[in-house]
Amino acid sequence: MGTATLWRSGAASDRGLVRSENQDRCYIDNDHGIFLIVDGLGGHAAGEKAAETAVEVIRTHLLTTNGELRDRIRTAITDANNRICDLAAENEAWRGMACVLTLAVIDGERVVVGHVGDSRLYLLWNGGMRKLSSDHSPVGELEDRGELTEQEAMAHTRRHEVFRNVGSHRRHPDEEEFIEMKEVFFKPDAALLLCSDGLSDQVTSAQMAEVIEHYDGDPQTVAQNLVAAANRAGGSDNVSAIFVAGSEFIGAASPSMIEARHRHSITRAREGAAGSIEPKESLVSALRRRLTCRTAFLIYGFVLGIVLALAWR
Repeated sequence: MGTATLWRSGAASDRGLVRSENQDRCYIDNDHGIFLIVDGLGGHAAGEKAAETAVEVIRTHLLTTNGELRDRIRTAITDANNRICDLAAENEAWRGMACVLTLAVIDGERVVVGHVGDSRLYLLWNGGMRKLSSDHSPVGELEDRGELTEQEAMAHTRRHEVFRNVGSHRRHPDEEEFIEMKEVFFKPDAALLLCSDGLSDQVTSAQMAEVIEHYDGDPQTVAQNLVAAANRAGGSDNVSAIFVAGSEFIGAASPSMIEARHRHSITRAREGAAGSIEPKESLVSALRRRLTCRTAFLIYGFVLGIVLALAWR
């Protein structure tokens, strides 16, 4: 995995304005490039227990095992799933608990992702923002296929239904229709956003991007501002965000970028002013060259005339 010097990260989580508890959990390990967001499902105790169990099992597995990263991610999520199942079977109060999650691990120049449910992962690079994860829900599939707009999906009455989760029944690491795996390049001038549906159900991707465009070196502020935006929009659910910025990523609306554009415009103006003198200098040079050529032609003609006259005699 990579080193912490290649990126900066920050996380924020809030119960929102409607819920009495927060079943979301965020986990960041900059030293090992591990970023995990979990949204608990179930009653108060059950949802929190499922989310906490997922974080602990996944963290422990990734830090204590070796091998191909994709296989380790699959096994870590599966172990978390089966542990939640076992706990639910042992305690009546936890019966039916589960969670959805998105796990991103940075390994050199790549990010390997394991995803289950309707939490999300976005990649920001080259002025664009792209959703890398799929929503494992009926409404999410319609949105991903373009049959619903983002705003229509956000307002849909079945928005919170999911058909994939971690913990409802036992799983195998290679089981189809369970863990969605993705792998993408992570360049120094790129950034990642992991969030629970409490953000994506309240704030559009364009609005998220607008908040991120103000990033100026403090990822914690970006995460907090995203959570605050969700609460301003209604705060109907727990909301969490993890923002990871590459070492060269900077927001287009940040003070540093605005200052850089201002300096660039001044430099261009000075270059333009200096360039306005160049045509005059070029014209003088051209006149000098033309006069020199004419003088040389006259001298050459005079000498040639003398030579011809002497030859004639």
